[in-house]
Amino acid sequence: MLTYLECTRCGEHYPSDRPQSVCPKDGGILYARYDLTAIKRTFSAARLAGRTPSMWRYDAVLPDADPVSLGEGFTPLLPSREFPNVFIKDEGLNPTGSFKARGLSAAVTMARHFGLKKLAIPSAGNAAGALAAYAAAAGVEAHIFMPRDVPAANRIECDYYGAHVTLVDGLISDCARKVAELKESEDWKRENWFDVSTTKEPYRVEGKKTMGYEVAEQLGWKLPHGIIYPTGGGVGLLGMWKAFEEMETLGWISSERPKMICVQSSGCAPVVKAWEEGKSSSEMWTNAATLASGLRVPKPYGDYLILDILKKSKGAAVSATDEEILEAARQWAKVEGIFAAPEGAACLVAYRKLRTKGFFKREDTVVLFNTGIGMKYLDVLDAGVARACLPVRSIRKPAARHIGGIIGPY
Repeated sequence: MLTYLECTRCGEHYPSDRPQSVCPKDGGILYARYDLTAIKRTFSAARLAGRTPSMWRYDAVLPDADPVSLGEGFTPLLPSREFPNVFIKDEGLNPTGSFKARGLSAAVTMARHFGLKKLAIPSAGNAAGALAAYAAAAGVEAHIFMPRDVPAANRIECDYYGAHVTLVDGLISDCARKVAELKESEDWKRENWFDVSTTKEPYRVEGKKTMGYEVAEQLGWKLPHGIIYPTGGGVGLLGMWKAFEEMETLGWISSERPKMICVQSSGCAPVVKAWEEGKSSSEMWTNAATLASGLRVPKPYGDYLILDILKKSKGAAVSATDEEILEAARQWAKVEGIFAAPEGAACLVAYRKLRTKGFFKREDTVVLFNTGIGMKYLDVLDAGVARACLPVRSIRKPAARHIGGIIGPY
């Protein structure tokens, strides 16, 4: 039973019976809050047996609305063939090929519930495809603002889903500016538009939190020692931590928490830098560059929450080079049979580094998140491998692909 929305900065409460963005007082991210005491009396972990294997099996702790679902969630937790006690949560098996399906399923569900007609998002990747798919299923319009040099796979899927795609010269931040300009227009209110950018509405976090419920259920309601998560905007990290708090209140798990590990690209690592410097928020990363486009987020909007989670969980923040990511993607494919997105492969890099440092021991149970399927990155991986195999003198400067920006992950 959803009761209200709460600002994560000032604690102010807002009604949950209408569309909401960020806190109007301080711009804080809003979290959905439930009457967990009442839910505990009527819904238990034991009742999950036999339920539909999708994220909506946890409907008691999700907003009460008719779901817009394509079968997202309840992805496999695969035991690693290389490392004992390591599991890979393969989100690439979601609809549209990534974990974005979870957040956009929940966001579009609530948009339809509130009668919204046009949903806007600045994106250059998987969030765009997921919004396009779920908007199509819901019968609402998706308006996607993408850099003109966006990867072909993301642009084509949005087109096929019937989304309205505007190609923008410049960065993802320029796309966000287009959405901001649109929000100032008379058409925005008159035609019932809404912005579903990362952490700019409360329900993408709700969809992503189901990853935390699934990890707990798939491990017999005992959380792992650590979770390694590729962090661009960090919505999944926020969602899982929120899920752990809810499950403890429901009596499904103990008070123990996993060490939460944020992994970023060394070419764009604002959270890693802030963590190493002991800061509570990150600074804008300049000249962001990495083949892992989902990690090309110079300053996540929820950075203050991400860093707080790392601190509370006694976690860590780790960076990976593009070369390390490419090698890890190939290793997972050859050894695990998983063709991972570059962002997901970065988790293997982080785990190796943390094992070498003694942060994790062989007997520690650790979950690594592959957030997408490698098939959607063929142009990136092919170009990346080619560059990695050439002598330095033979490498040509790659064509600019300006898909970084403050709004993310994409």
